[in-house]
Amino acid sequence: MTSLRDILQRHVDNGSMPGAVALVGRGDEVEVAAVGSVDVEGSAPMARDSIFRVASITKPVTAAAVLMLVEDGRIALHDPVARWLPELATPTVVRTPGGPVDDVVPAARPILVLDLLTSRAGYGFPADFTLPVIQVMFEEVQRDGRNPQSMPAPDEWMATLARIPLVHQPGDAWLYNTCSDLQGVLVARASGQPFPEFLAERLFEPLGMTDTGFGVPADRLDRFTSFYWTEPDGGLRLADAPDGQWTTPHAFPSGAGGLASTVDDWYAFGRLLNAGGIVDGRRLLSAESVRLMTTDHLTQPQRDASRLFLEGQGWGFGGSVDVAALDPWNVPGRYGWVGGTGTAAHVTPSTGAVSILLTQAGMTGPTPNAVMRDFWRYAANA
Repeated sequence: MTSLRDILQRHVDNGSMPGAVALVGRGDEVEVAAVGSVDVEGSAPMARDSIFRVASITKPVTAAAVLMLVEDGRIALHDPVARWLPELATPTVVRTPGGPVDDVVPAARPILVLDLLTSRAGYGFPADFTLPVIQVMFEEVQRDGRNPQSMPAPDEWMATLARIPLVHQPGDAWLYNTCSDLQGVLVARASGQPFPEFLAERLFEPLGMTDTGFGVPADRLDRFTSFYWTEPDGGLRLADAPDGQWTTPHAFPSGAGGLASTVDDWYAFGRLLNAGGIVDGRRLLSAESVRLMTTDHLTQPQRDASRLFLEGQGWGFGGSVDVAALDPWNVPGRYGWVGGTGTAAHVTPSTGAVSILLTQAGMTGPTPNAVMRDFWRYAANA
């Protein structure tokens, strides 16, 4: 019988990644496998507590932080974000998505907090990366989040973003990534705390996520894995070593993809969602907040236009939501996301299942890679 270790080892053996850690949990039954090495040199074996750059599986954590402020009464879902993000008070929108960047019309309505949570504010990546406005986004504000030291401080980032028109009118289309970065800025400004401090106080400390943050302390670098770009020929090229971009604080703590973490830390967060927002008898999120996070908020046309990223599924707050059994691993209500550093994390509230995969081989595009699909297939049958 094939085991989780077998699944991962197959991809280590074919050279697509130096190592991986994965977890499949259902209730009290948890299977964890750590295979391969922390780098291509084989300097140390991968371990259950190895630390990874988890990239976009940061997004659900960021959405949870926004909902905590909603529950605190600091913000409301239908509040215009301009109260805290005044740079976005009078946005313009390109007249047509493929048109010139300077051919704009006023936004038909304000951008709402809900628009940020559902990734429908009008900022972000569509399926067509060649659009003129998207090229400007790439050049000026939406640099590759896997290089965190390339990002400016939040106020500078916001000022630059505000000069770029929206791709679509607020609420009209799902667009990838940028709204999660805006959520991180929103949390900091609405709470009056730096985003990393808010997460540490309200989520990481109560959940025991001791290895999660926007950087890796010096005394934990021995557990920090190297990160690699995947070359067109399938080879791996070093992108960042343990003593690289994560040893100093990030000027921009990215809500879209800035966290480093471990499989057990994200598992603690996943269990929080599956428990309806309660950990050790303490409520961190309301059951309604968890329901909103894990419920699809898109229309069918919005899902269809986002197929490159969502593969026919929907989007909740900070993560995708399965709405159709298109692949063997799809379960209605299954919630989570993938990260461009080769990570994936999902929860299924209806069954209590959690599946987490951490690798350090970067994705080459929005489409989940072979190890992710093999892992999901295994987790669905576990």
